Amino acid sequence: MMKIRSKSSTNRTMLTGRESLIRLIGKRRRFLPNRQSILSDPIQSVVKDENETEKSLEERSSGSDSDMVTCPVCGNKVRGEEYMINSHLDACLTRGTKRKLSQQTLLQFNFSPRSKAQVDQTNLDDTKSNLTSHDKDMTDLSVVDIDETNSLTYESSSSDNVSLVYTDGSAEILVTDDIIIGGRSTVNDDENVNSDDDISGKLLATFIVGRRYSEEEELHTGNNVSLCRDPENIKDSNAIKVLSADSGCIKVLGYIPRELAEHLSKLMDTFGISFEGRIMSVPEQSRVVVPIQIWCQEKISFSELEDEKVKVLQSLCRHVINAVNLGETAPLGMVKYQQNFCLLLQEVLRSTPHVFTHDEKTFLEKFLLLSNDSQRLFIRLYTRKGPWFRMSSISYAEILDNQLAVKELSEAGYICSTETTSELHKDDLEQILKILTVGELREMLSATTKKCSHSSRKQESISLLLSSYGDRSSSLLYKMILEKTGTCIRISSAADSLVWRVERLFFCNGEQDLSAFLLVDLGIVKYPTYNCIVTDQLFSSRNDLLSYEEALEVAQIMDESLEEDDSSKVLRCIAISISHISSYAAKAIKFSCFSASWVYSKVVLLGVSFFESERRYTDAIDLLKHLLLNFAKDRRRGYWTLRLSIDLEHLGRVNESLSVAESGLDDPWVRAGSRVSLQRRVLRLGRPPRRWKIPSYSESVNRKIPEVHVQGRPINCKTGTKSRFYGEDGEQCGVEQLALQYYAGEDGGQWQGVHSESGIWLTVFGLLMWDVIFSDVPNVFLTRFQTSPLDLDTDYFYEARKSIIEQLLSKIQEGMAEEILITSWESHFGTSCRGVNWNRHSLTELRAVVTCIGSGCMATICRHLAQDYRSWSSGMPDLLLWRFHSDYSGEAKLVEVKGPRDRLSEQQRAWLLFFMDSGFNAEVCRVNPPGSK
Repeated sequence: MMKIRSKSSTNRTMLTGRESLIRLIGKRRRFLPNRQSILSDPIQSVVKDENETEKSLEERSSGSDSDMVTCPVCGNKVRGEEYMINSHLDACLTRGTKRKLSQQTLLQFNFSPRSKAQVDQTNLDDTKSNLTSHDKDMTDLSVVDIDETNSLTYESSSSDNVSLVYTDGSAEILVTDDIIIGGRSTVNDDENVNSDDDISGKLLATFIVGRRYSEEEELHTGNNVSLCRDPENIKDSNAIKVLSADSGCIKVLGYIPRELAEHLSKLMDTFGISFEGRIMSVPEQSRVVVPIQIWCQEKISFSELEDEKVKVLQSLCRHVINAVNLGETAPLGMVKYQQNFCLLLQEVLRSTPHVFTHDEKTFLEKFLLLSNDSQRLFIRLYTRKGPWFRMSSISYAEILDNQLAVKELSEAGYICSTETTSELHKDDLEQILKILTVGELREMLSATTKKCSHSSRKQESISLLLSSYGDRSSSLLYKMILEKTGTCIRISSAADSLVWRVERLFFCNGEQDLSAFLLVDLGIVKYPTYNCIVTDQLFSSRNDLLSYEEALEVAQIMDESLEEDDSSKVLRCIAISISHISSYAAKAIKFSCFSASWVYSKVVLLGVSFFESERRYTDAIDLLKHLLLNFAKDRRRGYWTLRLSIDLEHLGRVNESLSVAESGLDDPWVRAGSRVSLQRRVLRLGRPPRRWKIPSYSESVNRKIPEVHVQGRPINCKTGTKSRFYGEDGEQCGVEQLALQYYAGEDGGQWQGVHSESGIWLTVFGLLMWDVIFSDVPNVFLTRFQTSPLDLDTDYFYEARKSIIEQLLSKIQEGMAEEILITSWESHFGTSCRGVNWNRHSLTELRAVVTCIGSGCMATICRHLAQDYRSWSSGMPDLLLWRFHSDYSGEAKLVEVKGPRDRLSEQQRAWLLFFMDSGFNAEVCRVNPPGSK
């Protein structure tokens, strides 16, 4: 076992693997459920098994009936313990032998006191409103049943916005008295038109929004309204005003929702169609959205229109119907971010119910039954840094009653308040102190014996306060804090953990969050179109997910410990990760990056870098050997083997270092730059008398790469800083720009070119292989927010698409690359795709590159990237140069630029040797000050 000893200070941000670990963690979690056990328990698996987890949840519930109860699905008698009921119901519902009941229906069977409490919770909105029975029926539209989402599916609209629609294309229809409300309903049965191509006579259910701009405060159910275009609206040129039609004086009541107005305005402007309507119900608050029905005043006559106009009119009618239907899938009056969050929550509960316990699913489903204000407040707080917030500082225009929302969220278990907590943990006290201003902290310090200068930083003031009062006086400090802050709230740890899990399952990474929806809604990001074919779960069981989550907790603690320079925690995280890695857990699976063992391997690899920075090579060697032993099929084996050989040489164990390098060359998972580096180590370490036989690759690896030397006037040549020079135009520039200027001149050969490194190659690859990348392959696209398939970095990418890849490469080989490139550019411009940079390179440049490189070389590069994208997507030469000849043929040159004291990396050398073998003109350009050798 490794020894724990003190270390010298090191720049932790430079450790190899730190940046990768940060990307893996994503947004740091506020609460880590296993933090205490990770930092204090004996080093062994601290993941609770599924039964233990459910038991702890059961203990938190109020009461349990051990009598026999009747299952509402199959009719059999079941023991009354809650975990038995949950397991039995899951089995019955999965079997699907009888009608699948909704969660609310199941709760009504009175299984336990906890269930009755949940039913009572669903009626909160009814107790707070004085709506008529008709209005209550309409309010029920806002309740989205979880099981109903089984009939929903993702659909990408023309603008690639993500939305939920019914798979059968139908809208929800509600019958109230003699009126049918819904996107497909009609006023009179004898004028029934079933086609979405015509909206004549149809009742369209929508809302009045923007009530803050209303000229009429008081509204009445049944009042008539009319629609009027507002093309001069500075916020939306498609805006449509809702006007009162009953009073003698026409007043603005608000606006039609933007999504509907986008298409309705074109009907009004282009075809002169007018609309009227009536108010269906009036909410208590004057500024919330108001449900209305609208309809076309006259029947549309298609026979009088030209064919082209008929098609346009029918298309607009379909868009209007779709917008109405989409509005009905969201609860009444939802704002966009609220609708997005509910969509995310519903989709995860629908697609991965097996990773949640019954209590967890009930808790999450309860969110959908909360009032609009409560939902909005929770989402707002969740997306803020926190964790604590002053009630006095919470103010959002779309939230009408903060106090009522906090009360409802607190009762549902989604937030904690200082009003309901008599004592706080020291960590909570410190977090609440952080929301105080520096002035408020100084006032509190003035009441103590501690002196605080005006120059003291906020964190220093907080530390002084905590140390002044200590544990015995924490209650006094708590009272002083509340006098300053007033009531404070935070998201509960249970809600935070579950919502974090929902986000992780939905996006399949830690880097994306709810802002991804916003970027799409604003048109900033456009995701590609592809089919999500899901046949296998990413996590086969709940325990797999819990293990993965705990591994991410260890990774976050590791990152925090490096940031805090806490060696003891760093070493503990390394030891925990080593203890959790096993040959069984590290078995080869398709997406190993979603396994706990893979996360632990990232922590261990960062530990290797940590030990190497401390020159603790023996400990680093132990970790590397453990990784190589437990991950037999991993493309990172090349780097691990290389570091093991280097660290052994640091300890003077040269023979062992040589043997490791030689055995690494027999490993099929050692590739690209790592293989070249190991070959060069074998040639250097294996000189006589250690080895007499010269390896077969000696001549190839030792080939001399052509070099060109360019002189430039340096601005700075300090070690550790990027070299800067004066260019030929007298302006300051880097070595790459100076080299471009040299090659553009007569002495350099009058080349055109770009400084791109891997960028231009990955852009060309993405455009040429677009249809391959986004082809229909099961289980590689799980969400609508992906820019590449999950298997792009694996060997499975080529294996699963070998036939279509080779067909495309044959077309490229035959000279069709430019045609494919142009078609892909024009069809997908602006759409996000991994590796493709639409702004950095023009179509003209890309066409020139494809033409000058040549069909054979282009096909070879694409095949390399398709077979091993991860290994070959970095380290490409800095400059790509080209020039045309008189017959439109051309040639290309690849140049790696190095400044003073720079050396080629092994990955760069591997690429240059590959390009030379492929027939490319490749060289190294060295930029040096005048007079240097």
